[in-house]
Amino acid sequence: MEDLSFIAGLIGNIFSIFLLLSPIRTFSQIVKNKSTEEFDSFPYVSILLNSIMGFYYGVIRPGLYMLAIISGLGVLIQLVYVVLFLIHAPPKIRAKTAILVGVLNVGFPILVFLIIQYTMHEDLQIEVLGFIRAGISIVMSASPLVAVKRVLMTKSVEYMPFLLSFCFFTNGVVWTCYAILVEDLSILASSGIGSVLGTLQLVVYAIYSKCETPSNGILDELDDGWQHKRLLNEDNQDV
Repeated sequence: MEDLSFIAGLIGNIFSIFLLLSPIRTFSQIVKNKSTEEFDSFPYVSILLNSIMGFYYGVIRPGLYMLAIISGLGVLIQLVYVVLFLIHAPPKIRAKTAILVGVLNVGFPILVFLIIQYTMHEDLQIEVLGFIRAGISIVMSASPLVAVKRVLMTKSVEYMPFLLSFCFFTNGVVWTCYAILVEDLSILASSGIGSVLGTLQLVVYAIYSKCETPSNGILDELDDGWQHKRLLNEDNQDV
């Protein structure tokens, strides 16, 4: 069983790294233009929060070193993205992003750590932190539904590329298998929902992709994901 969970965790880490590195082209553009233009910082700040909580949970919960590894790597990668965003954002957006980072990436994790560490015994710490991590992950898993909504409204899969949708789906399935093998209900809940939403994305893509033109390549498909599109202007109407 341990060998199977190791293999599942390893495969899950590979797909997770693939997703974590998908904004590289976006930030290459930001650095090159020395401007964040109309890109939104919230997706990167929220993924950083999820990685922080995942790392904490993977450390205190025995046997979840695979989750701790990928979450720790996620913290480092997302920190780079957030720092680059802060450097190149205009003053007003930089201030907004700094507040988000202070509240979500510093204040909230510290508050959770203090409450859990000093008011709960070890077993309860694991349960509560697992519940918090699962809640954050479930909210993030639902985020691509914005892209699904746009596809249904426009009858176009431009904003929901197949490769990214496939990675979301596969990542969810693999981590669901991992959760079953290590018997962790919090990971099972978040990954299971991610799998279902990933399936929904693929079904919608299959229905509306027939009239689309071919993609320019793998990097373009990854870079066009929900978390990397410009989220101002017309996108604000979807919120």
